[in-house]
Amino acid sequence: MISRPPAASSESPTPGCLKKQKAASLVLYVALVLLALWVVRDFIAVVAWAGVIAIALWPLLRRVEGSRWFSGRTTLIAALLTLAIALLVVLPVGVGIAQALREARDLSDWFRTAQDNGIAMPGLIERLPFGAQQISTWWQTNLAAPLRESPAMKGLHSTTVMTLGRHVGERVAHSVMVFAFMLVALFVIFQAGPRLSGSILKGVRRGFGDDGARLVEHMAAAVRGTVSGLVVVGIGEGALLGIAYFVTGLPHAALLGLVTAIAAMLPFCAPITFGLAALWLFAQGSVAAAIGLAVFGSVVVFIAEHFVRPVLIGNSTRLPFLLVLFGILGGAETFGLLGLFIGPALMTVLMVLWTDLVQ
Repeated sequence: MISRPPAASSESPTPGCLKKQKAASLVLYVALVLLALWVVRDFIAVVAWAGVIAIALWPLLRRVEGSRWFSGRTTLIAALLTLAIALLVVLPVGVGIAQALREARDLSDWFRTAQDNGIAMPGLIERLPFGAQQISTWWQTNLAAPLRESPAMKGLHSTTVMTLGRHVGERVAHSVMVFAFMLVALFVIFQAGPRLSGSILKGVRRGFGDDGARLVEHMAAAVRGTVSGLVVVGIGEGALLGIAYFVTGLPHAALLGLVTAIAAMLPFCAPITFGLAALWLFAQGSVAAAIGLAVFGSVVVFIAEHFVRPVLIGNSTRLPFLLVLFGILGGAETFGLLGLFIGPALMTVLMVLWTDLVQ
């Protein structure tokens, strides 16, 4: 007698069973996504930086792809753009290191002399309107005597210097590795080209509808406008203060202008550079030049940071001045340097949601 296999059940899953399956699938998807993010947690910031740069250069990428000379040469375009970004970072750093190496011998001779004879106190300190006595007493105790016997130098033991050097070396090596991985990620994003942007928008539309895709486009515009505002304002501040450095007679005015431009791309960092330059002029006895540089730099930075930069970013994102300022400062305080771009993007989302709510 031949046994027949049991007939397949024709019963369909109940609605309650389907809901449980969907809930279980959702939990599984969320768990897998969180696990994947945990695995690559050390590279999230790297990919985020690459994404910010790619968003800022996306219009340029599309324009180059549309030219007949580069049509269909996606890999070449990605390589050229990535190389350009690398050179924009490496060249200023290389120039600064080369200049520092040129000055290393003079600095070493000066330090050797200071160890043997101490550092003479500038005569300007005695003419200060206040605090002259306290500064003079501290200087005579710590710096006027040979630095080998100075209390200020006794704490700088060889082990302390070696530990500090090791920490600095580790940070430099880590920064170089992060930059290298960022360039690799940037090359992959550029190489993916329009396929990547199309896939992202398609996925967002499927998951969140047209409103979600619109939010993503507004966030991309906010990031692009923020990058443009930071770079344009930084270059402008660096150029104006570079001219001021040249007029006041500072050495290496062009290099100082380049350093100031890089610092000015970060909000409220330019005062550090021109402030140190003004202190150097003051120490050399050029009191009028130091005061003029400090006043001119303060005016330039005040106008650029409080008016020009928010207007440039606000016009591209249609954000009010206050939201732009809160986005830049709050984002930098919460997420660090990356928050300079995340903050305005989040403020843009907030503005879009508010507009949709009141309309």
